Amino acid sequence: MGADAIRILGIDPGLRRMGWGVVDVSGTRLSFVACGCVTSGNELPLAERLRQLHDGLTEVVRAHRPDEVAVEETFVNKDAQATLKLGHARAVALLVPALAGLDVAEYAANLVKKTVTGVGHAEKHQIAAMIKVLLPKAVATTADAADALAVAITHAQHRQARALRRSLAL
Repeated sequence: MGADAIRILGIDPGLRRMGWGVVDVSGTRLSFVACGCVTSGNELPLAERLRQLHDGLTEVVRAHRPDEVAVEETFVNKDAQATLKLGHARAVALLVPALAGLDVAEYAANLVKKTVTGVGHAEKHQIAAMIKVLLPKAVATTADAADALAVAITHAQHRQARALRRSLAL
């Protein structure tokens, strides 16, 4: 990583599979670093599953040392129980980097899709295809990892505007 590069960790929250993707950004140049999924056991109690996600994501942060983190906002669906469980996983995704002292940005799913594919309602296969175009060296073996890379790319594209808005608010 060059001296002027920023390392971004993107997170796609999920209770069963939490996707993560790391990119380095130098100016407008994106470089793939790593990606994967942190998983939790379906058969375990919720508290244990959340601990598994916490421990796995903590290891990702420790191993890759991101400068900034971006998390996809929760998509609310008709199943309130499923949405609530996803909210628990999302809390872990926000808490782990915050405990590490990292800035955490949040992006709506439609903005992530629009940034990466140009379409706000893109399908998962379209996102995966664009990840291969934008990060040719990326090996995203799951849709969750590809989605996490898309979140990191979105942050790379929008981080300067966010910083400007923050400075104007001060």
